Amino acid sequence: MRTNLLSKIPVFSDLPEDEQIHLQGMLQVKTLQPGEILFREGEVGEYFYVLTDGELEILLGAGTHEELVLNTLGPGEYLGEMSLIIPGGERTATARARQKATLLAMSRDEFNALLEQYPMLFQSMVRVLSERLDSTNDATFRDLTEKNRQLQKAYDELKAAQEQLVEKERMERELEVAANIQLSILPDVLPAPPRFDFGASIDPARQVGGDFYDVFRLGDNTVAVLIGDVADKGVPSAIFMARAHALIAAEAESYDNPGDVLRKANAHITRLEKATQFVTVLYGVLNVDNGEFVYARAGHEPPLMLLPDGSAKRLPYDTGMALGLWEDIVLDEQTITLQPGSTLVLYTDGMTDCRNPSGEPFGLGRIQHSLNTCPGTSAQEVCNHLLQTLKNFQQGSKQDDDVTLVAVHAKL
Repeated sequence: MRTNLLSKIPVFSDLPEDEQIHLQGMLQVKTLQPGEILFREGEVGEYFYVLTDGELEILLGAGTHEELVLNTLGPGEYLGEMSLIIPGGERTATARARQKATLLAMSRDEFNALLEQYPMLFQSMVRVLSERLDSTNDATFRDLTEKNRQLQKAYDELKAAQEQLVEKERMERELEVAANIQLSILPDVLPAPPRFDFGASIDPARQVGGDFYDVFRLGDNTVAVLIGDVADKGVPSAIFMARAHALIAAEAESYDNPGDVLRKANAHITRLEKATQFVTVLYGVLNVDNGEFVYARAGHEPPLMLLPDGSAKRLPYDTGMALGLWEDIVLDEQTITLQPGSTLVLYTDGMTDCRNPSGEPFGLGRIQHSLNTCPGTSAQEVCNHLLQTLKNFQQGSKQDDDVTLVAVHAKL
């Protein structure tokens, strides 16, 4: 005996049982696979459907980014009646199988004949339609509420991102100003006495850094040579660098002995500086008449000497303490003479510490080997060659430290 499916469907439950069985036998059976479309929004409706098994989704904007699920129908619910009630009526939504579904299909003519014979079906349809509208309104409200929440969240995130972007742009402008100020501290033109030439290069690891150098005339026959490296990087080290440079340059006008200049500068730094920053420095005075170079080294890398025969050696050195750590410091104070054809090379530890992709540091040995090819060249050419050799060695690896070079070449 065939199961009376229509008796379980509210809209047909008021029909006599024999009419339910008769009507069920007349209806077409339609099966949908998951995801299959029953009808689409905008199509002219010709059938009224009763879902007997499975689930259907009622959608707006199906298949688009704005797809909205208005309702989900289960067994015992029907759909498509509005497009049959209204002549030439179009589907107001899309129906899609959420899972495998079985439906009974009633044509427009069958639907009209049934309503004419049993007017009470209108009341049942109105009741179910009202419940469906309430359910749709609730679902729409929930969806709109969720979309509003998502929009608010997106707005808040966009606002935060915009604030971060504004702050980033502000910091970049400030860093650019700081970098320009730092560059303005460095000399634009180096002295050019008849018997010597000078060269310098600086390559910061960040937009602003802690390395610095200077070459400036002290008197008719003396030139001051300065190189320094502040511990740490970034804006704080750049500020500390500017202070240290200014103090050393100022004291150089008052004291002839490089050691006295650094001791006096250290006294100012330790008195003024409340942080734990320090700076390594090599400061010397070159007599351009006889080539004598008197220098004091405060914890800085010992200088190298490139001889006319192409050999490069590290100059003898003693203990030297950085500026800014202790009030009483020990300096490495030396005096050398630059022979014609020789080049004095000063550098910061970024030159030796920068690494290649394998993590291998450039090291002192590669500096000396690179200098072996530079005898007879100008001081600036020596600096350029060393920096380019380092860049080739790094092969694009991240630069962890500032690199600064200063060279003094005694002409033949």
